[in-house]
Amino acid sequence: MGTSSSLTDAVRVTHDGLADRLRTARAGAGPDDLRGERERVDDFLAATSKHLHAVDAVLVPAARRCPDGRALVHEQLAATRALEVALAHAKAREYGSTWETGYPRSRVWDDVGRHLADERRHEEVLATRLAESVDDAALEALAEEFRRVEERAPSRPHPYVPHTGLLGRLARRAFGLADAFWDTAENRTVPGPARRPRKRPGLLTQYLLADPRFDEEQPPTREPEQRQR
Repeated sequence: MGTSSSLTDAVRVTHDGLADRLRTARAGAGPDDLRGERERVDDFLAATSKHLHAVDAVLVPAARRCPDGRALVHEQLAATRALEVALAHAKAREYGSTWETGYPRSRVWDDVGRHLADERRHEEVLATRLAESVDDAALEALAEEFRRVEERAPSRPHPYVPHTGLLGRLARRAFGLADAFWDTAENRTVPGPARRPRKRPGLLTQYLLADPRFDEEQPPTREPEQRQR
């Protein structure tokens, strides 16, 4: 049993950020800020999609090996697919799909918020169960792998493709490349996960790279004043 909270903290921090993005995305904008509104919607959709794909790739396989993990994973996948469907509807509604004109904007975003809250609840259950089943080293490794996978995960919801197993991995790889291509072509806002601060290079590395780093916090030394004779 692990004592590290790195995985549960990662889930909570991520969902706190997604909740903030959701509030910003659904707030709407005036006629003079349509571009900004689209960017805020894309920011939320991309961040949420990347997170869900990382959950499928990292949390789900690990949780399946826990006691009663298969039942928990079954519920988790159902929650993820429901949220991805809601995200797809929101994207279509914001981009002017004729199929979505009959649904009020507030109703579409209410569905997203409800399913996002349900997804968070299921993820926290998985993270807690993993913390009860594996040691700290394994928890830290899962949290690190989660960040790595999330960075390259598809940036759009794909509710009807395989989510697990070999087919799931192949689908994420294929759609990750396809989404990256279309994000560039459409100049779409795609956020990246927060990066850990890099370790400061040592003196030898600074010398070899000819890139000295002086400590800005250390006050400059003063030459000793000569005594007046």
